[in-house]
Amino acid sequence: MKLGIVGLPNVGKSTLFNAITNAGAQSANYPFCTIDPNVGVVSVPDERLDRLTRMYSPVKTTHAVIEFLDIAGLVKGASKGEGLGNKFLANIREVDAIVHVVRCFEDNDIIHVEGSIDPLRDIETINLELIFSDMEMLERRIDKTFKMLKGDKFLQTEYDFLKRVYAALEQGKPARSVECTPEEEIILASVALLTKKPVIYAANLSEDDFMGKLNNNPHYLKVEQLAAPEKAEVLPICAQLEADMADMQDDEKELFLSELGLESAGLDRLIQASYRLLGLISFLTAGPPEVRAWTITQGTKAPQAAGKIHTDFERGFIRAEVIAFDDLMETGSMTAAKEKGLVRSEGKEYIMKDGDVVLFRFNV
Repeated sequence: MKLGIVGLPNVGKSTLFNAITNAGAQSANYPFCTIDPNVGVVSVPDERLDRLTRMYSPVKTTHAVIEFLDIAGLVKGASKGEGLGNKFLANIREVDAIVHVVRCFEDNDIIHVEGSIDPLRDIETINLELIFSDMEMLERRIDKTFKMLKGDKFLQTEYDFLKRVYAALEQGKPARSVECTPEEEIILASVALLTKKPVIYAANLSEDDFMGKLNNNPHYLKVEQLAAPEKAEVLPICAQLEADMADMQDDEKELFLSELGLESAGLDRLIQASYRLLGLISFLTAGPPEVRAWTITQGTKAPQAAGKIHTDFERGFIRAEVIAFDDLMETGSMTAAKEKGLVRSEGKEYIMKDGDVVLFRFNV
């Protein structure tokens, strides 16, 4: 999974990126300090893997990973090339979802490119640039489809639908707000529009507001109201607090979070929000050679899940031997679980569940 961190200059993008990836991207108090997207790869925290590792003592343990791209600050006119905008918009096209960092804190020492704090204006600035870029791309696709029509009913359906999406963009609405049939979803996916990508609004707050005055922060409440009809996630976060924790050892971080009354760090909460937004789950494989988490989309059937490990597993799929993680932990071993009849043999139509511990049987 690849997430792009975007936002206006000086809203806390690179501070947040540095904190969650510990990659040391440059952070400075002026626009365009990040010229190329900084890339950081982080492991997805999963306590289940830790417990399986203790059970199997494997040669190695492999977590699922997320790739973060810190994309330089966009400004008005980015879709026309302002502020190196075209290059940055191209970087956004590569990601699965957008983490849109929105400044919801007041600080006279950190300049804002617009001169004041207004998250709705900032969000609109970014969204309009993405919409303008999408309109340009969609115009070319509509023209191409129109030229190929020649009485083709499928292409007529595509043409009519794309015109409807274009009309929504003209009204300032993102493509993700357009209601689609499953067939229309396939058409829309083929155009790779920026405003179709799912969004998490990361509301960057001061430590005081983040710790106890969240509902008293009018900026944050405005972001929540805007996100609801878009079906976007809103993640309250304090980038500076995350930066303070970045260099801590795990035990120090745990104590620090406990003292603040927090259950988890921003990275954990961002990953959870990303999985919810993209409809992702993890299944697990476990044995002496390796304990590993594999990320799949909800609704994936067993053969396709097996294909994540190796194409031969899907091609020669026979069955999946499955046990729920909690059942395995309760019985204490796979042998004991089999004796109690908790290991199931599932066929090609089995839909994978989050936390399934699986052994795939195949023959090629």
